[in-house]
Amino acid sequence: MQMTEEEFARIYIYLKRRYGIDMSHKKEIVKGRLENFVTNGGWDSFSAFMDAVQTDVTGQLEKRLLGMLTTNHTFFMREFEHFDFLQRVVLPELAKREAKSKDLGIWCGAASSGEEPYMLAMLIKDYFGLDHPNWDTKILATDVSPEILERAVKGVYSAEQLSNVPPKWRRHYFKALPDGQNYMVSDEIKREIYFRKFNLMDPFLFKRKFHIIFLRNVMIYFDAKTKQELIRKVYNSMEPGGYLFIGRTETIDRTVVPLHMIQPSIFRK
Repeated sequence: MQMTEEEFARIYIYLKRRYGIDMSHKKEIVKGRLENFVTNGGWDSFSAFMDAVQTDVTGQLEKRLLGMLTTNHTFFMREFEHFDFLQRVVLPELAKREAKSKDLGIWCGAASSGEEPYMLAMLIKDYFGLDHPNWDTKILATDVSPEILERAVKGVYSAEQLSNVPPKWRRHYFKALPDGQNYMVSDEIKREIYFRKFNLMDPFLFKRKFHIIFLRNVMIYFDAKTKQELIRKVYNSMEPGGYLFIGRTETIDRTVVPLHMIQPSIFRK
């Protein structure tokens, strides 16, 4: 199936306007990821498919479109130096500073299939130990894709996916499923996370500010202007002294907001 320049423009403009995702230079990727679905669905062109997307009152086709065009590639222990820094520096500092309130605001802004927020929950639970029940360290975990969030909520991972997880965590925080091949995150860890659908292009109407924000490997989809607007909103949602973690290949224009770089990919307000 051929994709005309007009069809391609319609798709990438739609994604840009609704989600801030810039795929204007990725025609072959867009075509490759959509072609089989469009053909098997009985549409005779990408235009016909987009007509269906934009008239589907259930929103299911838009959900599939978004799922096919956003790469939800993540894994346990990814960029572990962030978690190491969190354990060595951030949590001791915040535990001392918030000793009276015992309340930490934590947001995972690109939760994907759940590995990152579950890692955070396990690390935080381990750090506070027996004192953890006295703290509110619930994690808000958001993503724009409902499909990927459904997988995150289930919290089921294969033995291979857990191969890099410390044995202690595998024993304490996962339970083997009857099929012998997969494992599910324990209920005590699931209770530490609120998974919600959220579009980063929407206004940030959070009820609280955050001490810790993980926004890793999501800004790669955005152009410079969109990233600047996003970082302003993120900055305004941070507690003074709060920490922001981004992907190691990502950058922030610090002329936009006065974030202090602790080290590449870790910033403090």
